[in-house]
Amino acid sequence: MSAAYCLAAPAHPLHGPYHDTEYGFPSADEPVLFERLALEINQAGLSWLTVLQKRPAFRAAFADYSVDRVAEFDDSDRARLMADAGIIRNRLKIAAVIDNARRIKELRESHGSFEAWLRAHHPLSKADWVKLFKKNFRFTGGEIVGEFLMSLGYLPGAHVADCPVYERIAALSPPWAQRGGIISDA
Repeated sequence: MSAAYCLAAPAHPLHGPYHDTEYGFPSADEPVLFERLALEINQAGLSWLTVLQKRPAFRAAFADYSVDRVAEFDDSDRARLMADAGIIRNRLKIAAVIDNARRIKELRESHGSFEAWLRAHHPLSKADWVKLFKKNFRFTGGEIVGEFLMSLGYLPGAHVADCPVYERIAALSPPWAQRGGIISDA
């Protein structure tokens, strides 16, 4: 997103709540992390507004982002999702969300949680994060990874410094603000 998001989002019925209460805020909650990754994957090539409009349908379609339940989805679930007009019906994106749930389960075994895996690799430059995500997850290009990490406070830039939300997030000590948390790609 951009600086313009901080100006335009607050007055919008969908962008406003996301901007004011979620975007850039750190979270250790696995369903939140999984949802954010799934939404960023589904946004690829589309507008964020489209994703926000479909968010309730995504939540229902992907079992409230229960990693364990989605990891068990089979071919009949894939067919159900492809027939669900409430979500973005893209075979590759659906497969990525299901496969990424399986990968998150593996990260629990190796690191204890998805959030612990993120913290174990922090700080990295955006380029290094993208390499790491491409190695471990599906459908995770540079924009998807960058927005995912920015949306959870691992990379700076979700809000401009004069946005009122910026100070609220900074007070939570997001990963990007912690000592050594910012690495430039330059």
